[in-house]
Amino acid sequence: MMRKLFLLGTGAFWIAVLLVWAGARWLPSVPEQALPPTEKRFTLEEIARHASPEDCWMAIERTVYDLTPYLPEHPSRSGIVDPWCGKEATEAYRSKMKGRPHSPEADHLLTQYRVGALEEP
Repeated sequence: MMRKLFLLGTGAFWIAVLLVWAGARWLPSVPEQALPPTEKRFTLEEIARHASPEDCWMAIERTVYDLTPYLPEHPSRSGIVDPWCGKEATEAYRSKMKGRPHSPEADHLLTQYRVGALEEP
């Protein structure tokens, strides 16, 4: 009796293996997902071309942001942010030039203005 169960189980296993192999071989394959486009990279020279309040880009933490639409909404006076347009502004963002970091809400808000990454030097 045990021998018959063993042979039946082994046979069922190999039939299942053959069915999986045959299905993988003859069924149409699912196309691979297209890879997301690579993120645009910018140099500091490219960022420097956007150095006015009317066209304000900044690099913060190796990420490039177009903050032009946000500048009118910024809670402090525009003179605080304007000098950093077209520049690497990580330290200014981290410390608000007073030793205080921006809030988590500001960090979250910043993500919607991302345009790419700062190219490695």
